[in-house]
Amino acid sequence: AKLKSFAAKIIQLLKEWTETFPYDFQDEKSMKELKEIAHRITQCDEENGTVKKIISQMTQNLLMALSARSQYQEIREKFRQPVTDKGTILKSKPQSTQKDILSVCCDPLILAQQLTYIELERVSNIYPEDLMQIVSHMDSLDNHKCRSDVTKTYNLEAYDNWFNCLSMLVATEICRVVKKKQRTRMVEFFIDVARECFNIGNFNSMMAII
Repeated sequence: AKLKSFAAKIIQLLKEWTETFPYDFQDEKSMKELKEIAHRITQCDEENGTVKKIISQMTQNLLMALSARSQYQEIREKFRQPVTDKGTILKSKPQSTQKDILSVCCDPLILAQQLTYIELERVSNIYPEDLMQIVSHMDSLDNHKCRSDVTKTYNLEAYDNWFNCLSMLVATEICRVVKKKQRTRMVEFFIDVARECFNIGNFNSMMAII
């Protein structure tokens, strides 16, 4: 009875651990240790198999979480690749084919909503281990230690880069307009977009635009 009670507590611990910090189990060594512990726990409840089902579901959820984050990481790595000079691309294109943002979306509310979708997608991929990584990195800097696994996750960096990209997009869209009247209209449009972002509660995009 004591063994079963202890096993239940271990299962709860492992369940919360794998759900909150799945990156702790991304290497083979830690995954092997998890499987060994799971195997020993299942032996405590071989009669009805309840523990085995819980362990199996926990492992499946962990593998799905690691797979999803791995795919997202691959996508992020593609975006991290250096791109060619955008100024050269703009010069090589005929003036008639260069579209400004007003020709793509002239409604400030719709653009603010789309920016919010992007913000939510970036935020949803920030996990506790990303924050823990920064804390451990700061500790290692204070103690003058070298950490080799500082850039294990890039989700906070991706969110930060998105802020910079949006700021550059706004500046580019305003500066590329030649006529002052059109440029004034573009500035007013982005002010309206920032206002709509504020109304939605998307303060990050609002600050990027400002």
